[in-house]
Amino acid sequence: MSESAPRVVIVPATLESIDVVQAEFDEWWTTLADDNMKTRFAFETAIVEIAANIVEHTQRVEGQSGRGYSLELAATDAEVTAIFTDNGKPADIDLSTVTMADIDEESGRGLALAIAALDSLDYRRVGGRNVWTLVCKR
Repeated sequence: MSESAPRVVIVPATLESIDVVQAEFDEWWTTLADDNMKTRFAFETAIVEIAANIVEHTQRVEGQSGRGYSLELAATDAEVTAIFTDNGKPADIDLSTVTMADIDEESGRGLALAIAALDSLDYRRVGGRNVWTLVCKR
């Protein structure tokens, strides 16, 4: 395992951005020389779910152009961290109350999957921006 210089990706809040985020994650993970597939899968799953959540809520709630988000990926020997920052409206969410959606529901699993995959998921509003911090121990 190794540490890496942080990687920052800035994208518009569009469906296409999720593919960009996943491709950037793949490239970044390769630089870590970490063959722990359990950690990789859990972390990648959470990253894709949070990116999709940002895009979905930006488009559904706001429907405005000009919305975007950034993702900063970082690694130490102890953990991998992702920080999403978006310029959308405040998220009205209490992460301690998130549960998995019923099997017959079409949505509502993203945050629950991210929480289950990570060691820590935090949301806060800072300086007019939503900040999501994802942490997975190595």
